Amino acid sequence: MPALLRQVGTASALGAGLSAAVGVGVGALAYGRWIGARRFRLQHHELELLPAGARPLRLLHISDIHFVPGDRGKAQWLQSLAELEPDLVINTGDNLSYPESVPQVLEALAPLRRFPGVFVPGSNDYFIARRKNPLAYLLGPSRLAADPPQLPWRSFFAQLSASGWVDLTNRSHQMSVGGRLLQFSGVDDPHIDRDRFPGWPAGTARSNGVRIGVAHAPVRRVLQRFAETGADLILAGHTHGGQVCLPGERALTTNCDLPRRQAKGISTVRAGSGARPASGAQTALHVSGGIGTVVRAPFRLNCPPEACVIDLLPHH
Repeated sequence: MPALLRQVGTASALGAGLSAAVGVGVGALAYGRWIGARRFRLQHHELELLPAGARPLRLLHISDIHFVPGDRGKAQWLQSLAELEPDLVINTGDNLSYPESVPQVLEALAPLRRFPGVFVPGSNDYFIARRKNPLAYLLGPSRLAADPPQLPWRSFFAQLSASGWVDLTNRSHQMSVGGRLLQFSGVDDPHIDRDRFPGWPAGTARSNGVRIGVAHAPVRRVLQRFAETGADLILAGHTHGGQVCLPGERALTTNCDLPRRQAKGISTVRAGSGARPASGAQTALHVSGGIGTVVRAPFRLNCPPEACVIDLLPHH
């Protein structure tokens, strides 16, 4: 009888432990959806990329909005970013979730569209995300469904362009911002193999201005191509910073071949040898942690949604 009692006690303890673990898991998911995904924050970085004596330039990097119709809290936060008065807005894609998102995200971005801007698309500007087990991201990068439903991307891109933002979809462009010449090279989303490197604006040399590469997904072959051709700064999104992270915002996945330690924030790319943490005179890389979530997995854990200010400063 004592042995039987011990077995029953052990089984009861095991059941209680499993119940507690399930409860913690459910609680974490609920927190990630209703609180973690709503704790918007602004990140701030400074990079010395301008010539000595030049006026600083303020870039606002936004990415992965994944706007769901009716999300007034996100819309109001996006509108408030105009108070930062950036010299340039750079949007690295995945703005939409549903066809009905288009007019609402345009309204949310209206105050920012008064400033100069550039943009590239992500896959979720073209297609509605398919239903997928979020744990599948741990097994490798996501893939498009065989025949994904399309979003009204043509009208969306046209309206962004009509407000003055430059479409960098497999295109290069040059503009003067705040009295400084900026040279851009942008690609379509590498995550779905739509990227075609366009080079840099014809007749320009790296010494004539700051070269900025722009992509949605920070796939390493694209990052290296930018770095090898003289980019001073590369901007990307896509990773959501890991979206579900270990404590300390340690990403479990980047949904591409970028190392997890570079899932968000500033690091560097070395031409010819891939990406690595910041050290030495390498090409600066900024990966945005993103503002939204994949609509089929609407939660964040240890990874707050964010936009980022990057102040370009003169060399000392």
